[in-house]
Amino acid sequence: MAPHDDRSDVAEEAMVAEAEKRPIATIVIIIAMQTEALPLVNRFQLTEDLDSVFPRGVPWVRYHGIYKDLHISIIWPGKDLVLGVDNVGTVSASLVTYASIQALQPDLVINAGTAGGFKAKGACVGDVFLATDVAFHDRRIPIPVFDQYGIGLRKACSAPNLLKELNLKIGALSTGDSLDMSPHDESSILANGATVKDMEQASPLLISKFGFQGAAVAYVADLLKVPVIFIKAVTDLVDGEKPTAEEFLQNLAAVTAALDQSVTKVVDFINGKCISEL
Repeated sequence: MAPHDDRSDVAEEAMVAEAEKRPIATIVIIIAMQTEALPLVNRFQLTEDLDSVFPRGVPWVRYHGIYKDLHISIIWPGKDLVLGVDNVGTVSASLVTYASIQALQPDLVINAGTAGGFKAKGACVGDVFLATDVAFHDRRIPIPVFDQYGIGLRKACSAPNLLKELNLKIGALSTGDSLDMSPHDESSILANGATVKDMEQASPLLISKFGFQGAAVAYVADLLKVPVIFIKAVTDLVDGEKPTAEEFLQNLAAVTAALDQSVTKVVDFINGKCISEL
């Protein structure tokens, strides 16, 4: 095997540093569910791309347009071609994130969606969080080093000025591919220090809820050296008294509206800035 060339690493780091100094011009927003995506599509007055940039036959949908000085694309993985439900989960999230970055070359990726929160960590229904870290809670590989690979812990793009300006809460985000939480998942989530939980994806604890995207999006963005931020709105309390599915459906409309407002404020803040100014 050929020796690793450290010069390529230096060149790559220099390119990343240079990119962080350029004004952000192109944003890709990855959203798992149509219910979450459409309010933002309307808010930014985006139109559906009928001449798709994606491979023929895939159900992925892109809405795009110009908002202020930004080229915005909202990517929704579409509906399952057989069952007709939203393509939630880490597999769809990874694929659509990779294809979007390759086709659109964004300066920044935003993963927005709903999540379950932990009351014990300070989360309340309707809270909107900016995730600091993301990890998986259901990839259990009890072998040294592979166990850390399974967790897949990654840092989100640092955005101290954004946090200060918008007064958002912060928390770690834990991602899995199931709506419920098994005892094994719970122990992994607590070990991850999560405040919020999603189904794929400092600190109240978040669990990405029905999109299951966070950590999957983080993996691809890190692989392709594109900064990513995570905006998650809490629909239900994982450690609360109400059944998860019932509370999720009860709060989805109101929390989606809160998510819409927060994402809009984030995009307004980003306009005219470079990554290093976030």
